[in-house]
Amino acid sequence: MVASFAQEHGLEQAEVCVELFDGSRHVLAAATPDPGFGFFSFVPYDRDGGEPRRMIVPVGAVRMIEISAPDLERPFGFAATE
Repeated sequence: MVASFAQEHGLEQAEVCVELFDGSRHVLAAATPDPGFGFFSFVPYDRDGGEPRRMIVPVGAVRMIEISAPDLERPFGFAATE
């Protein structure tokens, strides 16, 4: 679905944001259907370079999933150093 959105809109990348019922919003670096049984997991994008983390949440905890063009003020990936 994300790749289709990017292709339909002529984007190289698309940004995915998940909003949970507790009101928290997470821009995703990755998501998987694991562990299953009504749960899925995702790795939130960490712009501050903190410790890596994976969140496992029940599917029912998701209020909204938003797919959009990436925010150019929030670059993905690694930045070159001098």
